[in-house]
Amino acid sequence: MNTRLHHLAEAHNARFGTSGVRGLVSDLSDAVCYAYAQAFLRSIATDSARVVVGHDLRPSSPRIAAACIQAIRDAGREAVFVGALPTPALAYYCALQRAPGIVVTGSHIPFDRNGIKFYRADGEIDKADEQAILDAEVAVPDALSPAPLPAVDASALEAYVARYTAFFGEGALAGMRVALYEHSSVARDVLRTVFERLGAEVLSLGRTDTFVPIDTEAVRAEDIAQARAWAQAHRFDAILSTDGDADRPLIGDETGTWLRGDVVGILCAQYLHADVVVTPVSSNTAVEKCGAFRQVLRTRIGSPYVIAGMDAQRGAGRVVGYEANGGFLLGSDVEYGEAIGASAAETASVGAGSVGTGGFGSAEVATDGPEATQKCLPAGAARLKALPTRDSLLPMLALLAMARAKGCPVSQLADALPRRFTASDRIQNVPTEFSRALIARLQQTPAEAAALMAPDAGDVIAIDTTDGLRTSFATGEIVHLRPSGNAPELRCYAEAADEPRARALCDACLARIAASA
Repeated sequence: MNTRLHHLAEAHNARFGTSGVRGLVSDLSDAVCYAYAQAFLRSIATDSARVVVGHDLRPSSPRIAAACIQAIRDAGREAVFVGALPTPALAYYCALQRAPGIVVTGSHIPFDRNGIKFYRADGEIDKADEQAILDAEVAVPDALSPAPLPAVDASALEAYVARYTAFFGEGALAGMRVALYEHSSVARDVLRTVFERLGAEVLSLGRTDTFVPIDTEAVRAEDIAQARAWAQAHRFDAILSTDGDADRPLIGDETGTWLRGDVVGILCAQYLHADVVVTPVSSNTAVEKCGAFRQVLRTRIGSPYVIAGMDAQRGAGRVVGYEANGGFLLGSDVEYGEAIGASAAETASVGAGSVGTGGFGSAEVATDGPEATQKCLPAGAARLKALPTRDSLLPMLALLAMARAKGCPVSQLADALPRRFTASDRIQNVPTEFSRALIARLQQTPAEAAALMAPDAGDVIAIDTTDGLRTSFATGEIVHLRPSGNAPELRCYAEAADEPRARALCDACLARIAASA
C-alpha cells in the first residue's frame, strides 16, 4: 500500500531535525528506515545507478544501514557499502564518485537515539530536499527482511586519508605529539592513520566499545576533567577528538583545555585566508570583531542553512563556513599560488613539542601578522577541493599546522582574537513544545526575558529571532535560548568578555528555567 512518507514519519516520530532524520532507536524500525531510503531514491536520487552507504559505531547503526541497502537493491540500484567511517569521508567519496549517499548516524545525540543523513552527488541535501523526501510516495514490503550487510568497500576511507595527506604533505606535523581521545568515535582509527602519515607521534587514550555521546557544544564535566588529567600524565601538543560520526571536532591544547568550536572555526578560516565566512547566529561575535574577513554572513543553526549561505556567496572569493560545534565546511577550492605558502625548508626547522620542551620557541618565523599567516600554509598539494559538509579533520590539521609554523603552543593561537568568550549547555528531556512556548512568551515580554535570562546584565538592547531568542544586554553580554532540532533539549548559549562570566550566564539561565518549569 502506497502512502506519503510524511504520514509514516509522523506516526513513528522519526522526523528531520537540524541536520538529518532523528528518532528513538525503537521508532527507527526497519520499515521506517526502508521508507526513508526509498523516498530519497524516488525524490532526490532519481537517476543514480549507485548509492553509497555508511554508518557510525552506534550498536543500532548496522541494522538501519541494512534496511536502507535493502531499499536501494529493491529499487534496482547498486549499494556501495563503505562500512563504518566518518560522515565527511562518505560525503567526500560521494562527490568523487558523483553518486548520492546515505549515512546512518545519530551524531552527538543520546545513546537511545539514531538518525539518517542524505547526500546528493553534489553535497548535503537542503531543507527543500527534505520536504521533497517527506512528500514522496512510499511502499514498504509487508514481509520486510533486510539481507546481511555486504562486504565493505575501503575506497572511501582511502580517499579521505589521501585528501589531507596529499594537501598537507608528508612530514607536515613531524616532531609533534598528539593525543587522540578515541572513545567510540567512528574516526578513531582513521585519525591515527592521517596524523602518523603526516609525521606526528600519536598517543591513544580513552578507547571504548560502549557508545559515548560526545557533544562538542556541551562538553561533559568528566571529559573536561579527564583531558586535564591526561595533560598532567602525558606530554602532548594537543588532544583531539570528535563526536560520534566525526563531523564535529573537539580540540584541546597542551594543557588539556578544550577550545570552543566557534574559536576553532575562526582560526581555521584565518588559516585558509577566507574572504567570506558563513556561520550560525549562535557563534562567537569575535568573527566580526577580528576584522580578518571581508564578509561574515549569519544563518540559522544547522549545516543546511550554512550550506545555503555559502551557495549564495559563490563567486565572492574563498568561502568557508563553520558552526559553534566546530564542524567546518569548505565552500570553495583552496589553491595556493607561488607567493603563498611555506616551503618544506621553511617549515622543516619549526620544531614542536609541549610547553617547556623548547620545541616551539626554536622557530625562526614571525608569530603574528600576515607573514606568520602565510607561513602557516602547507607545502603539499596545490589544491584542496571544496567539501560543503561539516568536517572535523580539517580544523584539527589547520590548528596544528598553524601552531607548528608560528612556533607557539596551541593554547596561544587565539591570543590575538578579540576577548569574547562563549559557553553553552542544555537541559535534557525538555519537551520541544515547552521550549517553543517559553521562547514565544519571552519574545513578547522583554522584561521577563531579562529577568529570566540575565537579570544582572542591564537592559535588553537588541533581540534576534533568527533562530530561537538571542538577547543582547547593555553590558555587551549575550544570552541565546533555542530548542534543539535533534532531541528534546533546550539549549543555551552565552557570550561575555571573560570565560567565567560566560559560563556563569549560561548556567544561571538554565538553572532559573529548570526551577520555573
